Amino acid sequence: MSFAASISLLLLGLFLLPVLVSGCLPYGRDGVPWYEARRDSTRLAPDPATTPDAVLQVYAARAVSWRGVFSVHTWIAVKPTGASRYTRYEVLGFGVANGAPAVRIDRMGPDNYWFGARPQVILDRRGPDVDAMIEAVRAAVARYPYQHEYRAWPGPNSNTFTAYIARQVPELGLDLPSNAVGKDFLPGGALFAKAPSGSGFQVSVFGIAGILVAAEEGLELNVLGLNIGVDATVPALKLPAIGRLGLDR
Repeated sequence: MSFAASISLLLLGLFLLPVLVSGCLPYGRDGVPWYEARRDSTRLAPDPATTPDAVLQVYAARAVSWRGVFSVHTWIAVKPTGASRYTRYEVLGFGVANGAPAVRIDRMGPDNYWFGARPQVILDRRGPDVDAMIEAVRAAVARYPYQHEYRAWPGPNSNTFTAYIARQVPELGLDLPSNAVGKDFLPGGALFAKAPSGSGFQVSVFGIAGILVAAEEGLELNVLGLNIGVDATVPALKLPAIGRLGLDR
């Protein structure tokens, strides 16, 4: 077997094997139909009654149904200084074909289970400087170019939305999971953009092929919307479907 063929088989295995493994994992739903799964609070968001400081968090949880094999769903929750409640921003596909908006506000609480899947906090910013970030996030939500459009693959979807907000507010320094399918879909068919973290750049062809190099994300290769890569700064392997394997940032 030639060297090129060996490399091709290795890459094929690195993309396909994580997807097969991911398909065998339960992700906490315990066989319950997604529409009957729990959606109560996880208590991951600080209680506004005891946390007067501004809070900005980004969450990721396994997507619903078959999508969860491949991808997570991400959203943003914010609470300005002294506010008594959070505001949650996200994009959903439910009902968009029938005229519902893709961008939803406060459909659930800030930290709720996502139809049985427990979310993870992938960004947590707090303190006096966060109020300005919250205002920038709100302005970016209003500018999001796909207010009434949704497509699970390759985008625009929920992760396209979160990545767009991150690029518009680079001070967040958001490193989205490698299994956030749709994060590489660039608005307007653009080929070049900043990485969502703002610490590097990426090339993407309609979200289905590309490469990203950044200080926060590391190196990521996108093939058919699935990402594989490596983070050398905080050592970890980034796999399609499964996500990050290594040290946590």
